[in-house]
Amino acid sequence: MTNKVGKTERLPFRWSYFVLPSAIFLLTLILAAFFYPQLPAEVVYHFKSDGSPDKWLSREIILIWILAPQLCLTLLAGAIVWGITRVSTLCRQVEGKSELKRIISVMGNMIGLPQLIICFAMLDIFSYNSYGIHIMPIWIFALITMGLGTILLGIFFIQAIRRIVVPPNKSSRSNSSV
Repeated sequence: MTNKVGKTERLPFRWSYFVLPSAIFLLTLILAAFFYPQLPAEVVYHFKSDGSPDKWLSREIILIWILAPQLCLTLLAGAIVWGITRVSTLCRQVEGKSELKRIISVMGNMIGLPQLIICFAMLDIFSYNSYGIHIMPIWIFALITMGLGTILLGIFFIQAIRRIVVPPNKSSRSNSSV
């Protein structure tokens, strides 16, 4: 990570570090463009516990309320990744460069989880207003998404702990000396 002059090189900015938030934002834009002409002037966005309509807004306001958080979360993911790649010069880790890339990728793509829930809520609102059907309750989808996210983070942290406890290079050296 250091060059010939002695300066510490920083990690390059890569779009793959936050591909999930970018893809979900793009999917949200495509779905919004597809459903917008099918939506009535007044869109139901809130429902009672039995699934009946409760609150309405204009379709333009609904789009703003759905696209604005998606855009903000995508920009936040990009800003986090950009900031970490710029600050990576402070780490001065030579061996752990690939680990740092993996951590940046997890941090940048983790923001895709709340985006996925917002995208599903949008799809449910559009589905109800266009076809009169609910896909599934949003709280069930949120629980599934958070559960899967927790499992994936758990796997990531277990792998990280294993690498700290038994580094891959150290175990091969100790076996060769026996």
